Amino acid sequence: MSDNHETDNVAPEEEAQVHFEPIVKLEAVEVKTHEEDEVALFKMRAKLFRFVKETNEWKERGTGDVRFMQHKETKKIRLLMRRDQTLKICANHYVTSEMALTPNVGSDRSWVWNVTADSSDEFQGAQTLAIRLANSDNAALFKEEFEKAQKNNAELKTKSADATETKEEEKEEAKEEEEKKEEEKEEEKKEESA
Repeated sequence: MSDNHETDNVAPEEEAQVHFEPIVKLEAVEVKTHEEDEVALFKMRAKLFRFVKETNEWKERGTGDVRFMQHKETKKIRLLMRRDQTLKICANHYVTSEMALTPNVGSDRSWVWNVTADSSDEFQGAQTLAIRLANSDNAALFKEEFEKAQKNNAELKTKSADATETKEEEKEEAKEEEEKKEEEKEEEKKEESA
């Protein structure tokens, strides 16, 4: 009995208060995502797939939030999707009017489209992509936003083309005026010398 009595009187161990100074001091690094100059117009959870022609099968690219991002200055809209947790980009391309959003065979909640230039991490260039959403209502919302983005980018493209044409016309007019002035100067010189 005396053994039990002795253990009862022993003080509980105190936790050691140890502090180590770091050997290397690291500076905070600002990480740019290139989304700082953009506004998210649409965001929805989805799963993205890429069609592999060589094996004739769909490969999963990732699950995460698909977003339509509009640049604050240029107003161009791009589709951007990052994987959950790792935040790696699995889709990144402008939504153009050439892209045809078609329903995936056998699913009312999935869409397929061709991309001429997707600049996500490991797969760059032309691809066929498919996106699967939670339900048919979400799929309809995605299609609506996709078409809005197409329309917006097409309008910007025509405005840009019109502005380029106008600038070219202005340059031609300025050139013609300059030529007329030179001709007038030459005529004045001829009259003075005569």
